[in-house]
Amino acid sequence: MNELKIILAQPRGFCAGVDRAIEIVEKALSLYGAPVYVRHEIVHNRWVVEDLRAKGVVFVQEVSEIPDGAITVFSAHGISEKVENSARLRDLPVIDATCPLVTKVHKEAQRYEAQDRQIILIGHEGHPEVEGTSGRVQNGVLLVQNAKDVATLVVSDPQKLAYVTQTTLSVDDTKEIIEALKKRFPEIAGPELRDICYATQNRQNAVRDLASQVDMLLVVGSANSSNSNRLRDLAAEIGITAYLIDDAKSLNPQWFDNINSVGITAGASAPEHLVQGVVSAIEKLRPTIIETLAGIAENTRFKLPPEVTGERMLNSNG
Repeated sequence: MNELKIILAQPRGFCAGVDRAIEIVEKALSLYGAPVYVRHEIVHNRWVVEDLRAKGVVFVQEVSEIPDGAITVFSAHGISEKVENSARLRDLPVIDATCPLVTKVHKEAQRYEAQDRQIILIGHEGHPEVEGTSGRVQNGVLLVQNAKDVATLVVSDPQKLAYVTQTTLSVDDTKEIIEALKKRFPEIAGPELRDICYATQNRQNAVRDLASQVDMLLVVGSANSSNSNRLRDLAAEIGITAYLIDDAKSLNPQWFDNINSVGITAGASAPEHLVQGVVSAIEKLRPTIIETLAGIAENTRFKLPPEVTGERMLNSNG
């Protein structure tokens, strides 16, 4: 049997915002004890959520489900002002795990609205981050999901517009939409491209590099992870077979028939041990050679909030 070449993407897996969010929850458990309540999934990964649940985290959909006085964490995707206020009105002890890059988008949207501009949000309907950003401006947003949506936008004043983007989209994902917006509304304001999430772009660039070197791509990530789905779709657009899998249990041995090489990457919310588990499972199917793609080494770290560093302790009812 021929050796199967496995090429691992670089970078892959956890980004700094996800690392920070998970560390916040684990430190909250250590400092304050279980249970710790998290509104929505802390990040979009089934394994991470189940692991934290086993340690004493309770995931809820709404703040109203959280008992009085219970330690409350807001997920990495960010929240609306309404959700924040509902927690404040109940005097819940809150730790905000919103990714700093998402917070930056919130502030940009608020700054543009303060300039009396109507806000256009490039993103996916129903995504928690889109809901959070929409709820950070007083007059709501106009949601644009693709370039075709731009043609049907009804705006108050074409001279007073601004756009912001969901962070789990890349420069490449948004380029066509931004060009369509600027063509229809030449006066529109918007953030510089470097403000878009570095991690999403880096992982997509790595998939592009991988696609030219392998017969098939595996993306480790959950079905509800926006950036993981995009990695799978990108590979398919390039023209190679690609599968989105939760973990090694999702592998189909038949996928490896008649191929000589496979690339493996992981979405920004997928832990590395799941990638290694997939590698180990493949090694049981075929003799393998493992390589790692030459790519960007990410070293971004985001500061933890004072509520989990001991600088400012919260009062809770335990």
